[in-house]
Amino acid sequence: MNLSFEFSEAGSSFFDLLRAREPSLLPQLGGEGVEPREGVPQVPMGTTVLALRHREGVVIAGDRQATEGYQVASRRIEKVYAADEHSAIAIAGAAGPCIEMARLFQTELAHYEKIEGMALSLEGKANKLAQMIRANLPLAMQGLIVIPIFVGYDLRRDEGRIYKYDLAGGRYEEADYYAIGSGGKDARATMKKLYRSGMAEADAIHLAVEALYDAADEDTGTGGPDFVRGIFPSVKLVTRQGIQDVPEERVAGLCEAIVTARKSTREG
Repeated sequence: MNLSFEFSEAGSSFFDLLRAREPSLLPQLGGEGVEPREGVPQVPMGTTVLALRHREGVVIAGDRQATEGYQVASRRIEKVYAADEHSAIAIAGAAGPCIEMARLFQTELAHYEKIEGMALSLEGKANKLAQMIRANLPLAMQGLIVIPIFVGYDLRRDEGRIYKYDLAGGRYEEADYYAIGSGGKDARATMKKLYRSGMAEADAIHLAVEALYDAADEDTGTGGPDFVRGIFPSVKLVTRQGIQDVPEERVAGLCEAIVTARKSTREG
């Protein structure tokens, strides 16, 4: 691909540059003008992701399973990605376009910072992602849906923030928590019961894992903790200090504690 161009043509947007010069490289796979059709193609689908605020920032998490129809397509898919130093994205929907959009979004933010010499505001990042989702609408109408949760730590406001989106790229901010995907409703039900404003980071991590556990318990598309294979949810923390992965050993311990507590309650 020939990338010789005048920066003024695309401004500071790598996404606009690709759309103008090489649209086939976009996650929508050149879907401009594609007609909607009935039926969802059998492609791997990422399922449940969630985010919730706490005193120090935001927890963002997702299960590890992707399904293809009634089959498990992957048990170890990654659905939670760092977008830059102070923001992250979690994806639900058609796995291929989801992953490509997450990677392109990372490149978009890095490109902007290099061209402008400064990072976008959190609001600006959320708007950029909305633009990319809107561009995927032709394929979304065919069933190749990409709907993320975007979170970040707003250095200007000194707080964590959560954004959700619709198929057309509409952007909405959630005050406390949100979950999407096939098990999103079940995860939100758990968070609705247990979430407390201003909760400690450790409690927020526990709640995120418990909400994903409940989603897996009710939704066949969501993968629960797999103690045999050693597969557990992905959990990241987004705070003023940056992005941090919650160690898998800690997540495994939380899963084991949840299972033990449920078992004790049932036996009791």
